[in-house]
Amino acid sequence: MKNEILHKEIDLIQSCIKRMANNSFIIKGWTISLIVIVLSLSLKVYVNLILLSFILLFTVLAFWFLDSFFLQTEKKYRKMHEWVIKNRENSNEYLYDLNPARFNKEVSCRFRIMMSVTLWPFYLIPSLILIFIILNEFFWIL
Repeated sequence: MKNEILHKEIDLIQSCIKRMANNSFIIKGWTISLIVIVLSLSLKVYVNLILLSFILLFTVLAFWFLDSFFLQTEKKYRKMHEWVIKNRENSNEYLYDLNPARFNKEVSCRFRIMMSVTLWPFYLIPSLILIFIILNEFFWIL
């Protein structure tokens, strides 16, 4: 019976980890799709490219923050998974508790996760491209 409880609890935690990773993947797809579609459509229709780039830059930064939230939550669930594997035989404490908040101090802050190797290249490059477009259009007007 104890093995069934352990396996079920591990399955629940792994499904949370999988869901966070899937959310992160979807956010990255939306980011690239949105930038490419909006910038390609802006070439066919006259729009204020500075305003459009500002809106896209804000969107990229919001997705970057949201992606870091999912990565941080995934890391908390991984810590929970390790804790359950290590401690479940000796304790029934936090049995089926899927709230990852108790691992807040063991996982890096969100800003540090935003600057992790897996996130900053993906979001910083489009952000710099958008900033370049804004500056280019701004100085072209002057």
